[in-house]
Amino acid sequence: MFDDRRSCLLTGRPPQLFVLLAALAIPAALPAQADSTGPDPIAQLVARLDLERYKATIKGLTNFGDRRQGTDRNRAAVDWIEAQLRSYGCGDVARLKYEYQPPGSPSPDGRGGQGVRTSASGGGRYRGIRARTGVNNDSLKQPDARVRALDAQASTPGAREEVYCTKIGDTHPGEMYIVGGHMDGIGWGEAANDDGSGAALVMELARVFSGPDVHTDRSIRFILWNNEETGLNGSRAYVEQRRALQGTKDEPKWLGMIQHDMMLFDHGMPRADGTLSPEQRPEADVNIEFQSSAKFAGEAQELAWAFERANEKYATDYPASVGSHMTNTDSAPFQDYVAAISLRENERGTQIGAGWDPNWHQPTDLYATYSDKDFRLGLNAAQTTLAALAGLVGATIK
Repeated sequence: MFDDRRSCLLTGRPPQLFVLLAALAIPAALPAQADSTGPDPIAQLVARLDLERYKATIKGLTNFGDRRQGTDRNRAAVDWIEAQLRSYGCGDVARLKYEYQPPGSPSPDGRGGQGVRTSASGGGRYRGIRARTGVNNDSLKQPDARVRALDAQASTPGAREEVYCTKIGDTHPGEMYIVGGHMDGIGWGEAANDDGSGAALVMELARVFSGPDVHTDRSIRFILWNNEETGLNGSRAYVEQRRALQGTKDEPKWLGMIQHDMMLFDHGMPRADGTLSPEQRPEADVNIEFQSSAKFAGEAQELAWAFERANEKYATDYPASVGSHMTNTDSAPFQDYVAAISLRENERGTQIGAGWDPNWHQPTDLYATYSDKDFRLGLNAAQTTLAALAGLVGATIK
């Protein structure tokens, strides 16, 4: 197919990317097969993901309402996440600390309504019907008194924390992939999808990889970003504080960054009246995005296709599609320093930004809004990332 060593010398890309691409380049219709050495460890790990567990983790996050940054409910949710990670046995549990001071005046949402702009943030061109989007800031639009009370405390500036843990590799502990999802939300709902669905996915991956019988050659860091909704401030703080530390005892070298942000809702394009189908569409897919204008665009594209191949082989229900317009998500601060990709329910700029998810930043972003078909789309994204990562880090079960 190609010579891995020659390709690495010519491109400077991590050799494990090429190994995974070759390993996953089999017809998608073939089931995972046991070879002469025993069962496929990736298939075994994927089988440890469970729909009810995934739903329960999302539900646990929604118990804190929208988890808006700078509030007691946000701090309580960070504590709860840390306790969960510790209960999984995930190693090196720690917190990144930073200060957040909001800008002098609020910036416009910039997402507009139909006909306002012709191109989406980060590239891509709007096509088809667009519905109006924005952030709900009216508490009275939340009819559930319990949720309204949970979300009542206003955000204040100051110290912020976000929690992470690390699966330490056995043979190359100084090299790692970063897997993220943001735990804060806005809109006077429960932030079940944005981004309870991505945060829960990351936590479930941490649980599976932290199994006592699971070993990896390389390390994986699982991190739950804070302050995403204010402008990716939590992930920007991580890059600012830790990028220069790579290769030291304090920070393994980054091999790739994978973000998960809104995983549940792919009901299709809005109708002419702006409404959407109440059911998940049968042709729903997991969108894997890289940013074509990034300095590491080539490496990110290779990583995205590796994830697509993992989906072909190991995801149970929904396929994956690859796009080149990653934007407005916590992988963006990494994209000029390492291969960075994002997994989500729809294209971020041209579809979510065009109103394809009516619950985005709205009071309706509640756990009860979503069906098992929706939750299963998120589970398939988890299967995709787990399978791809297991190949990239050389996971085995012993």
